[in-house]
Amino acid sequence: MPFPEFTASSPVFTRWLASEYSDRELIVLNDQRLSYRAAEEQSRGMARSMLAAGIGKGTRVGILMPNGPDFVVAFLAATRIGALLIPMNTFYKPKELAFVMHHADVEVLLTYDGFLNNNYLERLETCAPELNGQTAGNIHVQPFPYLRSVFVWDNQGSTLPGWAASKQELLNTQLPAIDDDYLVAVEDCVTPADPMVIIYSSGSTSDPKGAIHTHGVVIKHSCNLNSRRDLLTEDRVFSPMPFFWVGGLVFTLYCIMHKGACLVSEDVFEPGKTLELLEKEKVTQVTGWPHYGKALTDHPDSKTRDLSNLRAGNIYDILPEAVRPKDPELRSNGLGMTETCSPHSLDKMNEDLPESLRGSFGRALDGLEHKIIDPETGETLPAGEHGELCVRGYSLMQGLYKVEREEVFEKDGFYRTEDGCHLNEDGVLFFKARIGEMIKTAGANVTPREVEVAIDAQPEVQGSYVVGVPDPDRGQNVAAAIVLNQGAELDTDTLKARLKEELSSYKVPRHVFFMDKTELPFTDSGKINKKLLIAQLSEQI
Repeated sequence: MPFPEFTASSPVFTRWLASEYSDRELIVLNDQRLSYRAAEEQSRGMARSMLAAGIGKGTRVGILMPNGPDFVVAFLAATRIGALLIPMNTFYKPKELAFVMHHADVEVLLTYDGFLNNNYLERLETCAPELNGQTAGNIHVQPFPYLRSVFVWDNQGSTLPGWAASKQELLNTQLPAIDDDYLVAVEDCVTPADPMVIIYSSGSTSDPKGAIHTHGVVIKHSCNLNSRRDLLTEDRVFSPMPFFWVGGLVFTLYCIMHKGACLVSEDVFEPGKTLELLEKEKVTQVTGWPHYGKALTDHPDSKTRDLSNLRAGNIYDILPEAVRPKDPELRSNGLGMTETCSPHSLDKMNEDLPESLRGSFGRALDGLEHKIIDPETGETLPAGEHGELCVRGYSLMQGLYKVEREEVFEKDGFYRTEDGCHLNEDGVLFFKARIGEMIKTAGANVTPREVEVAIDAQPEVQGSYVVGVPDPDRGQNVAAAIVLNQGAELDTDTLKARLKEELSSYKVPRHVFFMDKTELPFTDSGKINKKLLIAQLSEQI
């Protein structure tokens, strides 16, 4: 049955999950299988160790781990004692990692030593060379002035630097007084109103912004989202959406936990191996971004793998014909953002819409409100008129970390989304385009200015202009128009290789155009006309 309390704290929710779903599998990764009961038991033991290590209510805990049981246990352990979690992007390069570590005032970092080709310990030392010579549990470095401890998972027997301790050392931290009864007393102090998580995503400037969400919001909103989703307790759901983004944490992990379903994870998406995984684990739902579906169906194994257990999900291409929508445009899209704790608008995802609602993005979820305003005057517009979408209601963030509230919200409590939309007479939302310049590629937000700064730093470059160009599978792709210094030479492959050292891979432009400045569309005031630039570059792709 659904969680009986519509708002609750993480400890209450975690204990309820164990009692309700017991030995059902919660998450699978490779050979690791974690049940709901085991998640509660392991997080309970880790929570006691965290308390013994000085972690408690309000401690800002960064978590730098890929999807899997380790993330789930660590997240539940920290939140059940009231720590404030900061999920960190596993794609971060040193500059990006340094910004979030410093901005979020991270006190304790829970991390893998590395993941795929990323060595996180080396990156931390790149960010803060002063770490060398520091003592584990007593770190004091200027780049991260609040950081005291780093605990490392999955170090595969390698020797850790002196400033880091292992997961096992954390678990071995015990105090006789901190038993289960003591833990319950701590958990009783954690309330739905307490901040639970700061989720970072790119804002309208080059620096990421951290949205603060409470225990009550994360748990209530994921329950509310399930009212418009087709999730069953028996479902085994595959999703590549990372937990460090709101779609992976709330729309995927927490929605699945409410139902007692199982999340099937993998280290990296590779179509052939993913198809093998879908068959092996008898996956019933696939959720994610459209380009994953295309990659799966284009792979030759899609014709030979037994995917007959698939019954639902929003990656329609890979579903068996019997359950695949005849016209995906007549299934509801959802519109959301980090600031609203994932989707704020959605209709029943498993039901066909009438033709009049083709391509629509659903209605506001219960407890949320939409309005459309003129982005210049702020005047509320009537149904049918295009303008900027504003959202108000329970799932709206408490605020942006380190930003004054009046700089974030309108006086009436609405939040301006910078999404260009209109509402019909029945309150159904139709999304057209971003009013701002944010690029949304395959579910990830990219700030053009951040990419431009990295390109402009190249010695051959005079200036760059970055935009998002339409892509049928990814939504948008990052494209860059680049003006070189006179006589300079630079090729696309060399540029991309350099940028990959500075930027996460999804921020590196997929399309690069070396152009003369006279070819670019500038306004009379000397500013680039990005709308015209998008059209110009799109014609050349």
